[in-house]
Amino acid sequence: MNWMFPLLAKANKLILPSLTKRRVDLAKASRWQILLIGYRYYVTSRALEASNSKSPKN
Repeated sequence: MNWMFPLLAKANKLILPSLTKRRVDLAKASRWQILLIGYRYYVTSRALEASNSKSPKN
């Protein structure tokens, strides 16, 4: 399953809107915007964990 999150993160970057470019204020964000931010955070953090587990540890 480690291959899934990096692929999903790349697809999200292409498909989903970037809320930081729109300068969305988290205090004023709607529910779907907060949900989208949380989802992107979850996928990105798992993708980073998957890429770190592939690299050799010294």
